[in-house]
Amino acid sequence: MLVFNIRSSSVEGALFWAQSSGIPKIIFSVQEPVIIEDKIGIDRLLFLTIQSLEIVVKKICMAGLGVPEQIFCVLSSPWHVSQTRIINLKKNTPFVFTVKLADSLVQKEINLFKEEHLTKYANVDNSIRTIELKNIKTILNGYETSKPLNQKAKELEMVIFISISEERVLKNIEKTIAKHFYLKQIQFSSFVMASFATVRDMYTQQENFLLVDIGGEVTDISMIKKNVLRDSISFPLGRNFLTRGVASSLGCALNEANSLISLFKDEHTEKTLAKKLALIINRLKAEWLRKFQESLADLSNDISIPATIYIIVDKDLTDFFSETIKTEQFNQYTLTESKFKVIFLNTELLHGITIFEEKVIREPFLIIDSIYINRFLIKI
Repeated sequence: MLVFNIRSSSVEGALFWAQSSGIPKIIFSVQEPVIIEDKIGIDRLLFLTIQSLEIVVKKICMAGLGVPEQIFCVLSSPWHVSQTRIINLKKNTPFVFTVKLADSLVQKEINLFKEEHLTKYANVDNSIRTIELKNIKTILNGYETSKPLNQKAKELEMVIFISISEERVLKNIEKTIAKHFYLKQIQFSSFVMASFATVRDMYTQQENFLLVDIGGEVTDISMIKKNVLRDSISFPLGRNFLTRGVASSLGCALNEANSLISLFKDEHTEKTLAKKLALIINRLKAEWLRKFQESLADLSNDISIPATIYIIVDKDLTDFFSETIKTEQFNQYTLTESKFKVIFLNTELLHGITIFEEKVIREPFLIIDSIYINRFLIKI
């Protein structure tokens, strides 16, 4: 199998053997950052991301490890939009739950979701593709059932998860991959669903939690209640916000800002500069935290927010975001269940759920993707 993880900070790719044990074996992996620029629009970001994808695809092809049976692309924001939607149907007389009825209700919901998305983003053209559809649960007459087909009911509730993406984004990705690997179909899915399914199966006792994916340009927050992915929300501040903020405040280049952040983090900065950087970084922390809190308020709808947070972010910034989330200001947030417990989904935590060939780069995003694909998207 060949998988690409396409984010706003990097593009990663891996070749892996799918195994009946559910534990994939990654035999080759590569990562290419997406170039950061002072100002970025969605068209320019797509261009830079496709550039990084081109490099990753070429490196995997040049490795000469053979042709994959299937190709998967797992997308993070802003390359997809996902939403959990609830379908309700009530009738005075009993009706039979059939495939035809389910399909018509689901298709109606997909169309509504697409229309809402197009209304919200006026600059998006009308060409949108559904990349993912999951039936999370079906409830007949108030009772959840795993076998609803051909059963009679007066009341129906379906909880479904839908992901959509712009056709131009998907076609750009497909065209780039096809230059080196030609398969009739590339299967797309969202990192939201991949990370949710992986964490849910790793921590079966943890029914309520938040998933936070901090990318280059966007932070995604997903809320899980009783093992159901209830809702997701995004805000446009990721790791690059920190780099741009330091560069702008100090009047330096972006690569210099990254170096200064790294030196500051490791306490290797000269005292006067360290003091200046501390003020800048604390201001940026406060801004990110404010957006995070606002997003949680929009996400919660007056229900309590889970105290356990699983975060995935590039490893060099784990301390920054851990400290930010654990601040007193955030712990006292009125909608939380209790003091936050922050867990980073890093290679150490994910150790043992995949097997690696020697000298293979171990990236948490690719580990999660390969596990999800091996267990849920293919049959062995």
